[in-house]
Amino acid sequence: MPVNVISYVQILSGRICQSEIMAPRFELAVGLRKGHKTTKISAGRKGITDKAIKIRPARLKGLQTKHSKFVRDLVREVVGHAQYEKRAMELLKVSKDKRALKFLKRRLGTHIRAKRKREELSNVLTQMRKAAAQAHHAPHPTK
Repeated sequence: MPVNVISYVQILSGRICQSEIMAPRFELAVGLRKGHKTTKISAGRKGITDKAIKIRPARLKGLQTKHSKFVRDLVREVVGHAQYEKRAMELLKVSKDKRALKFLKRRLGTHIRAKRKREELSNVLTQMRKAAAQAHHAPHPTK
């Protein structure tokens, strides 16, 4: 009699053991490597359709693409900073980092968002300082 066609009578009578009914990949049903053996989906690039190297869509949420970064930079260049960001940058200019963090926390709602915004604004200030230093040291064209 083939193993596929097993009657309940044979199972109940004890003629066929459990291992003949189910052939698990691993013998143990508990522990670190329990259950059905599967292949891991490794991290790959966005847009690859092969399942073995595709990233799960949930992991792509919030990922900044080249286009979105370009658009955000363009909008920032045209529109500029918000009023609360300007005030926070003024606090950072006079080395009031803790006061800037408290101010940003009140405006943004959470401590983590405030820390991230403070870091972003301090990076903007350092870039502005570097640009000003380069403009100061650049030779003036003579007519």
